[in-house]
Amino acid sequence: MRLLRLVKYLFLFVVALGLVLMAMANRDIVTLELIPAELAVWLGVDYTLDLPLFLVVLGGVVLGLMVGFVWEWIRETRHRTEARTQKRAAKQLEREVETLRGDQRKRDGGDDILALVDDSAARG
Repeated sequence: MRLLRLVKYLFLFVVALGLVLMAMANRDIVTLELIPAELAVWLGVDYTLDLPLFLVVLGGVVLGLMVGFVWEWIRETRHRTEARTQKRAAKQLEREVETLRGDQRKRDGGDDILALVDDSAARG
């Protein structure tokens, strides 16, 4: 277990080091145009941002991850709904079994040990 934790921390350290090195190597400022220049002229607005390149790259990665997570969550909605339905049905069946067991105990006088002995005697 300790070895697995060590490997996990080592992997996270290598990823963090790689991100820091990538950020240091890509500190140049770039202009990010949020709408095309022709459309900006036509609308009379200029939506541009000046950012370091590493922020643009990391922002794209984060945005892609977020879109992927949301897409997967939407895709799995059907499975979550089915699981919820099955869970409700299982709970209902468990309540019904408990009700039937309670009725059986009332009819047998409520002694579970005698009921078990009678079942084993009937089988054997």
